[in-house]
Amino acid sequence: MDSPVKPPPPLYAPGTGQWSSSLCGCLSDISSCCCTLWFPCVTFGRNAEILDKGTSSCAASGAVYLVLCMFTGCECVFTSIYRAKLRHEYALPARPCNDFLVHLFCECCALCQEYRELKYRGLDPALGWHGNLRKHAEGVVMPVKPPVVIEEMKR
Repeated sequence: MDSPVKPPPPLYAPGTGQWSSSLCGCLSDISSCCCTLWFPCVTFGRNAEILDKGTSSCAASGAVYLVLCMFTGCECVFTSIYRAKLRHEYALPARPCNDFLVHLFCECCALCQEYRELKYRGLDPALGWHGNLRKHAEGVVMPVKPPVVIEEMKR
């Protein structure tokens, strides 16, 4: 018998309403900040795959980011859409300013903050959507033996 698959935690967590870290809170996660500094397309791709719930891949989203960056220099328009999506999912405030301006002036910090937020919510962007599904499915414990059936009372 197939065991039921436990999905990852829902993206929307009602009642949260606050960012788990500040925009400039990179000291709490140096590795993702270094990755974002040198390869922002990777961090964006990872975040986008999670926010799209696996309908887009990290590679595809990262490639779109890279093309926009190289040919238009306006990747912040694209990335700010995903920040808005994240904020909507978790009912987060538009701080310190609207999503477009945050990505326009603080692109790397914004991507890092979004990455940390997903990790805080129990989703590891480095694993991808399907990796998170597997991780959360491993948490399902199935009984080894069938349950004990209690016989009817006898007089």
